[in-house]
Amino acid sequence: MNSERTLVIVKPDGVQRRLIGEILTRIERKGYVISSMKTMKIEKALAEKHYHEHENQPFYDDLISYITSGRVVVAVVTGEGCINGLRYLMGNTDPIKAPPGTIRGDFATNVTKNLIHGSDTLENAEREIALFFREEDLDI
Repeated sequence: MNSERTLVIVKPDGVQRRLIGEILTRIERKGYVISSMKTMKIEKALAEKHYHEHENQPFYDDLISYITSGRVVVAVVTGEGCINGLRYLMGNTDPIKAPPGTIRGDFATNVTKNLIHGSDTLENAEREIALFFREEDLDI
């Protein structure tokens, strides 16, 4: 298996609850590398591009409102099999269904405020990374 890269966002509730270190530590302990990282407040236009596939879903407006409600940490994470590995580490979107030991199983409070985003496919990872980072700012 080759090294992959994926986008991770520590969402506003993770930042507000001061869980950035805990979340990033779990990612690094799994053996993945945080190759680029920044804090920012996501503007509405960027949020709409990022979540465009959910545009016709009933939760879309709440999703956009939530992700733009406060500062986030955006990171590019690299490592062998990191897309699927990080999705497993994050746990189910619904924290009640997320197993203990996962980020959401241990810390998330509800489906909307679920602490973390991770790209779900290689194609989405590349698209999402390009939304938040310039290629020359990435180290791989």
